[in-house]
Amino acid sequence: MSELPEILLVDKPKGITSFDVIRKLRRQTGLKKFGHAGTLDPLATGLMLVGVGKGTKLLTNLIKLDKEYIAEILLGESRTTGDMEGEVVEAKVIKTLPDNFVLERAVLGLVGTLSLTVSAYSAIKVDGKAMYKRAREAEDRKEVISELPVREMRVYEAEILKPVSEIMVEGEKRGLLVVRFKVASGTYIRSLAEELGKMIGLPATLYNLRRTKVGEYNIKEALSLEEIK
Repeated sequence: MSELPEILLVDKPKGITSFDVIRKLRRQTGLKKFGHAGTLDPLATGLMLVGVGKGTKLLTNLIKLDKEYIAEILLGESRTTGDMEGEVVEAKVIKTLPDNFVLERAVLGLVGTLSLTVSAYSAIKVDGKAMYKRAREAEDRKEVISELPVREMRVYEAEILKPVSEIMVEGEKRGLLVVRFKVASGTYIRSLAEELGKMIGLPATLYNLRRTKVGEYNIKEALSLEEIK
């Protein structure tokens, strides 16, 4: 690419942080001024809106846009981080997969405004410090953060994309459900996954997450990091 647009649509790969994306762009393009409109966790993939040069001034408004995700939710265990990065907190043997009608009703029950606990490993700041930094410092001290912030989250749309299926995780039978969510900014999909589990009486955690839309921006228009020079 000879000249980068002010807003660059990037498809973040799995296994790197959102800041790693910015760092790679600086190295590949030789430009220094980059910023992004909303963090994606290391295990998540998908659409990042990256401001380039003067485009960084637009990020304040872009970060407020609604977002869409495709979430793979693991039923039968919960983890410290709310995703597969963490240690298992609770596990439950699944002899029979949950009924799809029950799951559909529970997923639809997530639509609306919810007050949910935010993961201890989220990027949300409390007293100016990111929660995940607090959690890791607590880990080093062999402590657990007991009081987690509660935030209002809004789900506009929720639909099951694939019926629940069986999956083996570390030798244990689990259920896997694929759900599309359209949510307001500030809504944490890890929190929705855990809440869904509570609604059906099973521990649950986020297995995979892909962001597909931010406002009218679509992942179909995004470039991989390798395509940006």
